[in-house]
Amino acid sequence: MPIRHAVVVGAGIGGLTAAIALHRRGWDVTVCERALEPPATGAGIGLAPNALRALDAIGVDAARAAGSAIPDTMGVRRADGRRLTGAGTAEMAARYGTAPIAVPRPAFTAALAAALPPRALRYGAAVTAVDGAEGPCPTVRTAGGAELPADLVVAADGIRSALRRAYFPAHPGLHYLGETAWRTIVDAPDLGIRAMSETWGRGERFGITPLADGRFYLYATALAPAGTRSADPRAELLDRFGSWHDPIPALLDRVRRLDPADVLQNDLHDLAAPLPRLHHGRIAWVGDAAHAMAPNLGQGGCQAIEDAVVLAHLLPAGGAPDPATGAGAGDPVPAALAAYTAARRDRTDAVRVRARRVGRLGALRHPLAAAARDAAVRAVPDRLALRGMDDLFNGFRLPARHPAEP
Repeated sequence: MPIRHAVVVGAGIGGLTAAIALHRRGWDVTVCERALEPPATGAGIGLAPNALRALDAIGVDAARAAGSAIPDTMGVRRADGRRLTGAGTAEMAARYGTAPIAVPRPAFTAALAAALPPRALRYGAAVTAVDGAEGPCPTVRTAGGAELPADLVVAADGIRSALRRAYFPAHPGLHYLGETAWRTIVDAPDLGIRAMSETWGRGERFGITPLADGRFYLYATALAPAGTRSADPRAELLDRFGSWHDPIPALLDRVRRLDPADVLQNDLHDLAAPLPRLHHGRIAWVGDAAHAMAPNLGQGGCQAIEDAVVLAHLLPAGGAPDPATGAGAGDPVPAALAAYTAARRDRTDAVRVRARRVGRLGALRHPLAAAARDAAVRAVPDRLALRGMDDLFNGFRLPARHPAEP
């Protein structure tokens, strides 16, 4: 009996997770990645309880795969260090079954790639087109001239997804959120930082996330016109945040020692509106390609992982129908893709909208507006603030499969 074949476009977290999940459902998988090699540098990624639960459903232990650091507390502060809200990770673990962890993104993607069969992942394979998406066997074409027939195409080609533009040409595309963001990783084991924190100023934010081996993922945002860049991002970060509360100045001193190329800067965008559906023919969109969102809830990668696991769960197992019968009306793939849209579109769009709103709150610039925001956040008891995360952290569910599917 032939085996169903999936081509995954993009080797980010969503694409690699989809490939693993499909492989473990018995599919033959090929991952096409336009980059020539795996990323050697990058930032960190937080894996919230919902993402960890989804990874567990496909047998991936993120902490074992990439290392992790579990901070003692998580919270939000003002620029002078005054606490606004927070929670202990032990309390979060008790409520959600596991505490969030943070891992270096390159190490995590490398661990996911290592879980795939040999030769499943092709670097330097930029996908240029998908022909026949509405038919029973699309063909994926690459810039190198390869033609890959597939029973399914997973579009995991990122925030500027070419496949999204090709198949949803009327969609308005990306929306600039009015902020630019810097990200980097520094070594600072001697600082003894045990808290994951985000600090809110006026139109600016600074985040600290402990990683494995004493390293820290740092990020910062500021209101700025799109495309704004400084000659030296290290100096700009020190100028903007050097007077903020400890340990931010000490961490910025470590940033100052980095190569400027190690400080990443990107303008922040999300999807201007939800896609009408998350599939078209035999293409399914996952992650940023499907629902690019602001990073304010730390859910972009988490929702990509959920997408990938739910998609593979709903699809039929890899053993294809008898070739004598062909892919006719009884073929379960189209119905599974419709079920995927039904299972994921509303949840991911609700997270997208919520992330945008949180970003607007954190980026308030006017002194009176920022003071009112801080007072309102401090007035909410920590237990109620944590309860407000229930729909995110407890929101992952595997929907029921078609009755005929195992």
